[in-house]
Amino acid sequence: MTENRRLRVALLGAGSVGSQVAALLLQHSAELADRAGAELELVGIAVRDLDAPRDTELPRELFTTDAEPLIVGSDIVIELMGGIEPARTALLQALNAGADVVTGNKALLATHGPELFEAADQVGASVHYEAAVAGAIPIIRPLRDSLAGDRVRRILAIVNGTTNYILDRMDSEGAEYADVLADAQRLGYAEADPTADVEGFDAAQKAAILASLAFHTTVPLEAVHREGISSIDAQMMDAARTAGYVIKLLAVCERLDDGDGEAISVRVHPALVRRDHPLASVRGANNAVFVQAEAAGDLMFYGAGAGGIQTASAVLGDVVSAARRHIAGGVGVGESTRANLPIAPVGRAVTRYQITLEVDDRPGVLATIAGILADGRVSIATVEQSIIAEELDGEPTAEQTTGAEGRARLVIGTHKAQEQDLAETVDRLGASDVVERVVSVLRVEGN
Repeated sequence: MTENRRLRVALLGAGSVGSQVAALLLQHSAELADRAGAELELVGIAVRDLDAPRDTELPRELFTTDAEPLIVGSDIVIELMGGIEPARTALLQALNAGADVVTGNKALLATHGPELFEAADQVGASVHYEAAVAGAIPIIRPLRDSLAGDRVRRILAIVNGTTNYILDRMDSEGAEYADVLADAQRLGYAEADPTADVEGFDAAQKAAILASLAFHTTVPLEAVHREGISSIDAQMMDAARTAGYVIKLLAVCERLDDGDGEAISVRVHPALVRRDHPLASVRGANNAVFVQAEAAGDLMFYGAGAGGIQTASAVLGDVVSAARRHIAGGVGVGESTRANLPIAPVGRAVTRYQITLEVDDRPGVLATIAGILADGRVSIATVEQSIIAEELDGEPTAEQTTGAEGRARLVIGTHKAQEQDLAETVDRLGASDVVERVVSVLRVEGN
C-alpha cells in the first residue's frame, strides 16, 4: 500500500526530544509507513549548531543550519526548537507552504496559537500539538475529539513534573523546599534557573491550552492567574498532612455559572488535595489530568509528563495523524473556539480554603477572628490550634511555664467562599491586632 507513496518530513531542533523523534523515524520507518499509509522520509534536521552534542547518534548528512529549504519542501514539519522565535516564523512559513505542522511548543501555542490555527485554516492544513501539554499523556485528542460532544465542567491538572517532584519529596520526606530544589537541579529535573517551573509559568501556558480546548474558547496567557510553590515550607506540609491533604501545584480550568453569567476561570496555584483523591497519588515527576464532564463523568489521564523518548511518542502519534490526512486528502481539522465564553477574574472563583495564622494566645482571640471571617462572608468549617514554643535563654519564668501569654498557631478550614471575599477577609485578618501574621492561605481543590 505504501510502495508508491512518500511524504517528506522535516525536523526543526534536535534536543532531547528531537533527537529521539529522528531516531525513531529512522529505526521504525517500515512500521510507521504501514500505520500512516505512506513512507515517512526524514529529509533533514535543522539545528543551530552542527557540532553540538546529541543524545542519539544520527546520520550527519541529515543536519543543516539552513531551515528554509527543508520547510518549504516538506509535507510535514516537526518543530521542537522551543521558544517563540524563530519557531513562530518557521511554522507560519510551513503552513503557508501547505504543510501540516507538529509541535511540542507550549509557549508558542499559549501566546500565538490563534495565529497559527488561522494560518492552517487558510490553506486547509493542521496544527498538531499532543506533546505540548503533558508529554506522553494523550490529552489533546481526547479533549478536542472524544469529548467534543460533551460539556466539560472542570479540569484539575498536574502538568509540571519539576514542581510535583519537589512537593512530593517535601511531603513524603519532610524535606525543605530549598534542599529538594537543589537535588532536582542536580538530577536534571529542574533547570539552573528554575523560575519557569517553580513560579508556575510553564503550568500556566499548559493551562491556557487545556482551557481553550475544553471550553472551545480562546484563552490568552495573560488571563491565567498564576502562583508558584517557592513559598511552600515544611510547616505548611505538616499542617496539610495533619488535615488529611497533600499539596500539589494545580492547573484549574473550570466553567462558572454563579448568577453573573456563564464564564470560565483558569488559574495555576498550589492547592490542598485530599489524600483519597486520584491526583494525590501522582508521585515524582509524573503528570496527570483529571477531567470532569457532564456525560462522561470523571476521567483521569496519567503518565510521564516529560522525557525525550516519552514525549517523542506523542510527537510521532501526531506525525502519523498528519500523514493520514495527507493520504486521505481534504482539509485539516480546525480548532473549535466558537463558544467565545468570557474569562472571569480570579476573584469570581469559588472553593474552600485553609488559612494558617499566628495569633496571640489569650482569651477572646478566636471570637475576634471568627467575627472577621463572618463579616467577610467566610464560614469556618474546622479549627486546629497549637501553642508555638518559644526559644528561651536560661530557665523559663513561672509565667512562661504556665503559658499565660504567648503565641498560638491556628489552622482554619473554611466552607466554600468566593476568592474575592476570602482575599479581602485575609487582608483584614492581617491588619487585626490579635493576629501576629498570616502564615499561609491555600485553596482546597478536588472536592
